Amino acid sequence: MAFPTDTFYGLAVDPRSGAAVRKIFELKGRSDTRAIPLIAESITQVTECVGTLTPLAERLALQYWPGPLTLIILASAELNAELTAGTGRVAVRVPDHAVARTIARLVGCAVTSTSANASGLPPPSTADEVAATLGDSIDVLVDAGAAPGGLPSTIVDVTAAAPVLVRPGAVHWERVLKFLG
Repeated sequence: MAFPTDTFYGLAVDPRSGAAVRKIFELKGRSDTRAIPLIAESITQVTECVGTLTPLAERLALQYWPGPLTLIILASAELNAELTAGTGRVAVRVPDHAVARTIARLVGCAVTSTSANASGLPPPSTADEVAATLGDSIDVLVDAGAAPGGLPSTIVDVTAAAPVLVRPGAVHWERVLKFLG
């Protein structure tokens, strides 16, 4: 399923299903060494389905979720190992988009949220862009208008004592550091 988030359109599958996770890698032409991020409905859903939030992760989640800050945490054993690229860690966020959160709520578990495009191409901001590039390769396309686009989510690894910036994005790193100050 392709759906809008608070940044771009993403691809959703059940992260516990090996077949579904493999389909995303194939559809995108994505290297299996690159983990696939998740979105969740809430902090509660993250702790119930995705993994444990350390005190640092919880503090950042409470400050920046819902929103475009992705946290890398230790993954639950229930998640498909291919999803984490064998690292045992997973990137997750709670987006500031009602449709994206509703999808995770209806599924009852966090869902994947890698951009709805072939690897290496720009991420799509509209359902028409998704249809043009992925066409009949997806089962469902939720057209809920244009996604805001702009910068992707900021990714921060919070699996160690100090946060590590993995990818700059919509939430400025300096803001994160100042908040943690």
